[in-house]
Amino acid sequence: MPAISFQSVSKTYAASRGSKKAPLKALDDVSFDIQEGEFFGLLGPNGAGKTTLISVLAGLSRATSGRVLVHGNDVQADYAKARRQLGVVPQELVFDPFFNVREALRIQSGYFGIKNNDAWIDELLESLGLADKAGANMRQLSGGMKRRVLVAQALVHKPPVIVLDEPTAGVDVELRQTLWQFVAKLNKQGHTVLLTTHYLEEAEALCSRIAMLRTGQVLALASTSELLRSASSNVLRFKIDGELPPALAKEARVTGRIVQLPAHGALEIEQYLAAVRQAGLRVEDVEIRKADLEDVFLEVMATEKGHKWQMAI
Repeated sequence: MPAISFQSVSKTYAASRGSKKAPLKALDDVSFDIQEGEFFGLLGPNGAGKTTLISVLAGLSRATSGRVLVHGNDVQADYAKARRQLGVVPQELVFDPFFNVREALRIQSGYFGIKNNDAWIDELLESLGLADKAGANMRQLSGGMKRRVLVAQALVHKPPVIVLDEPTAGVDVELRQTLWQFVAKLNKQGHTVLLTTHYLEEAEALCSRIAMLRTGQVLALASTSELLRSASSNVLRFKIDGELPPALAKEARVTGRIVQLPAHGALEIEQYLAAVRQAGLRVEDVEIRKADLEDVFLEVMATEKGHKWQMAI
């Protein structure tokens, strides 16, 4: 039995009364399973439908059509059973300003009928670097510390399925490392993890399988290693001072001084570098690397329907 099963899930938001806009289809017949114990990545640009899909999974939004099951429990028909199986870390920093950290975790435990679990709360506080903040009021915490508390709240009832919706957005490197070490440990213990993130290097390092969404549709579904192997080219990377010629700029991914271009062979690499030199630009730190998940992601998003990326692994 899959840990999570999305079965032909669609979600349409009706236009407001009097509006001339067409209804918005946030999810369009999304179907895939996540197996027990998987570390699964859900990727897509802003507006792709990732958070909508998680809202449907968590029972916070009702699908227009289709079903979602968590360990066989329908998230609508068996809401209480399904919700007990889930620990959800939302994007938004939502907290109760009237309690300290330990009290917030005890109250969260109570929502699931759990009492006298201070030993587990202590382990969560220690593992997430919150031990010295246990008595601090939630209002006194920094944004990164509040994010840690949200993670602890999601895990306080020991759910078998952990859902992380952009958990490291806007947080420091220390929290990212602490969080991933702890979540990876839980995954090794058998917990299923569903992650959405814009940090594709995190997804590449952590996720064994990935689905890529665009405009509510799954464009790619494959193991991470299969996606990386399917990349159509290597990447030429170098630094310059100045702007690329327009013909090259159309093909390039530019970050500050760093230019990255798809490289299909030695001749193409020579042509790229010659064009840059002819433009009067000095090339530094030239290297050729294998495509990473970000390269694959951009290539998938550029396809018309992404049918060649549908790999049921």
